[in-house]
Amino acid sequence: PVFAGMKGSAIENFSCVIYNIFLMNCTWQAGRDAPADTQYFLFWQKSRDGEEMECELYIKDENCRNVGCMFQNVSIGIEKAYFLVNGSSKDSLIQFYDEYIDLYKIEKLMPPSNITVNCDEIKNDCIIQWQRPQISHSSKDLCFKYEINIKYK
Repeated sequence: PVFAGMKGSAIENFSCVIYNIFLMNCTWQAGRDAPADTQYFLFWQKSRDGEEMECELYIKDENCRNVGCMFQNVSIGIEKAYFLVNGSSKDSLIQFYDEYIDLYKIEKLMPPSNITVNCDEIKNDCIIQWQRPQISHSSKDLCFKYEINIKYK
C-alpha cells in the first residue's frame, strides 16, 4: 500500500493499557520528522462493525500536541479493536498509523481482594484465602496464577 504523507511523520511507540477494570490509556510519540505544527487525532472501533469514535480526552505535551488518550467505561469484546491515529499540518500531509489490538491482552489485572489470613498456633499452620481480581472481560474460566511472599517477623 502507498501511504500518503511525509515519510517519518506518523506517530511512533503506540501502546495502550487497560487498568482499574474499565479505564484505558493509550500513548504515542510524535513522528520524528513531523512538522512542528502537526496535531494528531485518535479514532477507534471496538469491533469490526462497531461505530468509529474519536478520543474524548486527549493527553497533551508541553507544546499542546496530542500524545495520548484516556478512555472511560471500556469493556472488552471478543473481537480485536481497531486504532487509527492520523495527523494534520499546514505544511504537509501526515502519514497515519493503525493497529488491531486484542484488548484482553493489554489488561493490567487488579490485585486479589478480600485477603484473609487465619493462623492456628497449636497446629502451626495458616490458611490464606482471597477472591480473584475483577476483570474487564467476561472469560469466567480463566486460570490465574498467584505468588505469595511470606516474611517471618
